Amino acid sequence: MKTIFVKDLVPQLLEKTGVNWKKVIPATAFLLAMFFLGREAAISSLEWEIPGTTDIQERISGESMPGEPMTEVMSSHQVQGGLKGRILYENYDFLKKAENWGLGFGKSGEKPTGTATIAEMQTYNAYYMSETEDKVLYLTFDCGYENGNTEAILDALKKHNAPATFFVVGHYLESAPDLVKRMVKDGHTVGNHTYHHPDMSKISDRESFQKEVDTVREKYREITGEDMAMYYRPPQGKYSAENLRMAKELGYATFFWSLAYVDWNVEAQPTHKEAFDKLTGRVHPGAVVLLHNTSKTNGEILDELLTKWEEMGYSYRPLSDFTEGTNSLQQQNGR
Repeated sequence: MKTIFVKDLVPQLLEKTGVNWKKVIPATAFLLAMFFLGREAAISSLEWEIPGTTDIQERISGESMPGEPMTEVMSSHQVQGGLKGRILYENYDFLKKAENWGLGFGKSGEKPTGTATIAEMQTYNAYYMSETEDKVLYLTFDCGYENGNTEAILDALKKHNAPATFFVVGHYLESAPDLVKRMVKDGHTVGNHTYHHPDMSKISDRESFQKEVDTVREKYREITGEDMAMYYRPPQGKYSAENLRMAKELGYATFFWSLAYVDWNVEAQPTHKEAFDKLTGRVHPGAVVLLHNTSKTNGEILDELLTKWEEMGYSYRPLSDFTEGTNSLQQQNGR
């Protein structure tokens, strides 16, 4: 009788079936772990590396505050030789407590995929992109501190009659009140980027969360005499499902982004060509654009960039399209 060894049989089976077992086996293992061992064990199983797979994801972190170390980010980072936790990274924030906002890009001009879907984010009153196919863009700027570029940014926006939202931290309000007043005077919106720019995903109690955003609102009212728009952006794109719930309960709309590039490192600013290549190559209908006011490149190119986008057929809309009135996101999408 001929002895058949399993170790010899398995390679033949894999070759004949044509099934991509590199994908099937980890997915099956994950589901089995969920069933037999519970969620935490299942999550740890996603840390396996699967040889030969690749993925492209992008996370653009927020600005560092003065005196703080820069946070390293990935930009169009292609993971060669292995993919860790793709299922966890791409979908369903309920699988773990904290997330970093990330994007996956396909062909030029196509809408990216986000860490969560548009529908999933909407359950938390959170947004990162409109589903519209109209060529509209939503311009946003994160403002951690002032280093001389915001005037040029405001000048370019005024020239193009382009509305924008500036997400400011406490330090910016304290150090650049006149620029905040100009933002309001020019018809822009000022949003909440927290007072101390912490990792909000580590804040689990509502009192601490509310203090971070309320202190910004109070300082803004002191400077402008007006109430701040109820728009919130988590510093560095770090969030948790609990954070999003708390923001919603406090009346905030949370805004991430679907178009950005690594512009925040003042010590290594992108060239004009690098900026144009990223921002025109990846632009798409309904994009929420994230730029940083600390970027010298942004201050230098914004006028020309807005012109290029206009030549491509794009126009500019306020974030209020997502949250109110006849131009709300739901009505844009025919709902």
